[in-house]
Amino acid sequence: MINLKELEVWFVTGSQHLYGEETLNQVAEHSKQIAATLDASKEIPVKVVFQPTVKTTEEIYQICQQANTAKNCIGIIAWMHTFSPAKMWINGLKVLQKPLLHLHTQFNRDIPWATMDMDFMNLNQSAHGDREFGFIVSRMRINRKVVVGHFEDEEAQKEIAAWTRAAAGWYDWQGAKFARFGDNMRFVAVTDGDKVEAELKFGFSVNTYGIGDLVQVINATSDSAIDQLTEEYNDTYTLAEGLRKGGAQFSSLKEAAKIEIGMRTFLQQGGFKGFSDTFEDLHGMAQLPGIAVQRLMAEGYGFAGEGDWKTAALVRAMKVMGSGLPGGNAFMEDYTYHFDPSNPLVLGSHMLEVDPILANGKPSCEIHPLGIGGKADPVRLVFNAGGGPALNASLIDMGNRFRLLVNTVEAVEPQHDLPKLPVARVLWKPMPNMKTGCAAWIYAGGAHHTCFSQNLTSEHLQDFAAIAGIECVMIDHDTKLNQLRNELRWSEAAYCQF
Repeated sequence: MINLKELEVWFVTGSQHLYGEETLNQVAEHSKQIAATLDASKEIPVKVVFQPTVKTTEEIYQICQQANTAKNCIGIIAWMHTFSPAKMWINGLKVLQKPLLHLHTQFNRDIPWATMDMDFMNLNQSAHGDREFGFIVSRMRINRKVVVGHFEDEEAQKEIAAWTRAAAGWYDWQGAKFARFGDNMRFVAVTDGDKVEAELKFGFSVNTYGIGDLVQVINATSDSAIDQLTEEYNDTYTLAEGLRKGGAQFSSLKEAAKIEIGMRTFLQQGGFKGFSDTFEDLHGMAQLPGIAVQRLMAEGYGFAGEGDWKTAALVRAMKVMGSGLPGGNAFMEDYTYHFDPSNPLVLGSHMLEVDPILANGKPSCEIHPLGIGGKADPVRLVFNAGGGPALNASLIDMGNRFRLLVNTVEAVEPQHDLPKLPVARVLWKPMPNMKTGCAAWIYAGGAHHTCFSQNLTSEHLQDFAAIAGIECVMIDHDTKLNQLRNELRWSEAAYCQF
């Protein structure tokens, strides 16, 4: 569903006519080699496409306009091989609508001490040419990422790769549609927000669709399609005895399959990239969607429960950013704490809807009562997630701005069986520690819904927030609570100016 190799970033090199044709030919050749090296990098998940050297105001304006309208272009990597007078860049940068990365590099890694002459110096001027470009971008208050280092260095390529993934997530949001089945869970504040402002700021739309419209599609599902999907369940998961063919609850499995097929059909027909639902609005549905939502998320759809469209959109964006990397990104909720002073932990889960992409082993397909919603017992996948570095991210509406809140965590393998908790679950330790991490999250207004990521880093999310032009608050190993509270105050003051 998500193939980042279909996307491309343009490698654009700046120079000027001052240096003559021979020098410009060398600039072009060096630029081609750098673009080819980046394109071949195992770190960078998108195509890196060489573009001809820009040397005038008109050429710069033209390449920026072309990038804006190019279907698969998700951003520009800019580099100044020689000196490129920055006033030439003003008109182009004014119209550029795609993300920008400034690569501060040079073609040669080392200074050729014995042979360096003035011709070499005139050609290889990135050390101060990039400073001229950097000034005008800062002067114009344009968000961008700056990567410093030789283009062959793995560290520099990883930094570029993180930005390309963030740019891909942003690209995917432009024109995206998210369906909201039912409204927000009653009286809940943090899951709601300004959908008009979100469309203006982020480029995606959120609209509500009646449960009756969804149920009509669900009820049109054919028996043969249901039978085929129940066989897939049997082949893919460990089915509880009652859910197997001939079992006492096999009809519930068929109903779950019917719901899944109907929801997928509705989303495909509408061109949606994600959705939300709420257990307070299930009229006409036999059971709350459990396995249906879990499997749709595993296919790449964004989702969050209780009408939380912001987290559904964030889950989708993070799935795009993490595409092709080991591990997954999934809707999550901080559910309960283990306050053992020697081993404090957070248990993350949700009623039914945790993405099996996190599963550490083969999920079990089970059916159990659910005390809310007033419907038949729902079918769901039960599993534990594995341990390792991870993070939780939350997108919240602060009234005068959107805030992306990120907490790095260390996921841990479950230390005890949970025989009476029939849901998917994740255990983690928030950074820098339980007391500081949880307090910082609450001071920052973080939601109880998040996207839990096994494969993204804080760099990906910081790059994404910069591209989106929104506030980003980090809670990590270095967080000090008093410092964070001051940063929140400063941020509030800064945004109140607008």
